[in-house]
Amino acid sequence: MTEKTYKCLNPVGIHTPVDLHPLAPRLDKLDGKTIFVSIGAGGEQDITIPLPKMLQERYPQVNWMIQGAGPHLTKAGSISLTDEQVESGKIDALIRGVIW
Repeated sequence: MTEKTYKCLNPVGIHTPVDLHPLAPRLDKLDGKTIFVSIGAGGEQDITIPLPKMLQERYPQVNWMIQGAGPHLTKAGSISLTDEQVESGKIDALIRGVIW
């Protein structure tokens, strides 16, 4: 009887290098800050419907910017802030929600 030989493949694939960036430091306070809320691809479902309203009610001293992203499988659906918004320094924090 002949022995069977099995070939195992690595499912990980090829890792391409990416640029790493550290997390932003925590805000020292919320008063007067501008926080961007991005409801990502998938649209408003589940918690993303009441969350922005609740945040605005509980933290009225914050300047909230709320935006829905574009549809699935589009660049707009996967981007929360534009490069211009990031570089402007006018946005202090980002809350990103993605529903699948």
